[in-house]
Amino acid sequence: MSAVALRLTGAHVLTPEGLQERSLTLLEGRIAPDRPGLREVDLRGCLVLPGIVDAHGDGFERHLAPRRGAMKDLAQGLVAAEAELAANGITTATLAQFYSWEGGMRGPDFAERVFAALHGLRGHVATDLQAQLRFETPMLEDYAAMQEMVARHGIGYVVFNDHLPHEDLERGKRPKRLTGWALRIGRNPEKHLAFMQALHARRAEVPAALDGLTAALARRGVRMGSHDDRSAAQRSAWRARGVRIAEFPETAEAVEAAADAGDPVIMGAPNVVRGGSHNGNVSAMERVMLGQVTALASDYHYPSLRRAVSLLEQGGVADLAGLWPLVSSGPARALGLTDRGCLAEGKRADLIVLDARSRQLGATIAAGRVSYMAGDIAARFIG
Repeated sequence: MSAVALRLTGAHVLTPEGLQERSLTLLEGRIAPDRPGLREVDLRGCLVLPGIVDAHGDGFERHLAPRRGAMKDLAQGLVAAEAELAANGITTATLAQFYSWEGGMRGPDFAERVFAALHGLRGHVATDLQAQLRFETPMLEDYAAMQEMVARHGIGYVVFNDHLPHEDLERGKRPKRLTGWALRIGRNPEKHLAFMQALHARRAEVPAALDGLTAALARRGVRMGSHDDRSAAQRSAWRARGVRIAEFPETAEAVEAAADAGDPVIMGAPNVVRGGSHNGNVSAMERVMLGQVTALASDYHYPSLRRAVSLLEQGGVADLAGLWPLVSSGPARALGLTDRGCLAEGKRADLIVLDARSRQLGATIAAGRVSYMAGDIAARFIG
């Protein structure tokens, strides 16, 4: 795919210094010094903002298997997901894929297929599709296989989860969703329960095993995060292992512990849009207002990223220039992506164009390559 060579004029551009009416030159996939003589696109009445960097999203799952067995070619599902990403202004997307005891679309075999399809797509779509592996820590027998998967696919970001229903298993109760889990993956419920009980029985071995696993991943240069921290002690334990990113911490205590230690805090944009967590966790909007959130992520809903910024702006939390870093430079910094997140010379030409009045998205450009255009703004580019 070819990068455009354009000079955008007349728009208000969000630079590191704030919103400015100025030209912006795109050349060879980068933001270049001003260069008169290139083809110009008049964007008066528009906003040009850095492209959205999504630090965690699993909305792509809907495109991979809308019904069990319906999607045989995962690459085509990812192409459809990329189109949705682009239509929502996302120029870098972190696709969060489970490696879980739950099996099915969250099992290791499916993860292998997703990462293989993702590798084959690179260079064929405009959006930068990054891989995140979400690993369930009770799976002690899979620690070696998971590391091999990380090495095989060059995965640079691993997040640790533990969604095993330990309380029910400790009491000898059948988890409420057991039958649904089992039937979804074609496993006998009793065998699935026995598998879960075996994982739960070895929970005391997990901390020491994690010490070794995180040390090995750190030696590979893998960035690591923890998911759903509930206490300062949990966050401290993860930090001691080099797991610095706090994804979707569930309590104010956990958020504060991460922020006070300088750990990146990633919260869900749908939490902001809904006005709170769907399951009673800490309010993302409240934590943004306190300056404790590094980045907002799409979680399960890509449109929520722009919508969350708009709601925060309308609520007087800050202006657009103060809020947009939550979906651009903030997540880029958390993920170690130093070449993007702001519109400055030498950075990747990742940007979106909005109608200044309606805030309707008219164009998405990733590394200088058009990934989405529509409406009047598209007509200006086409001429």
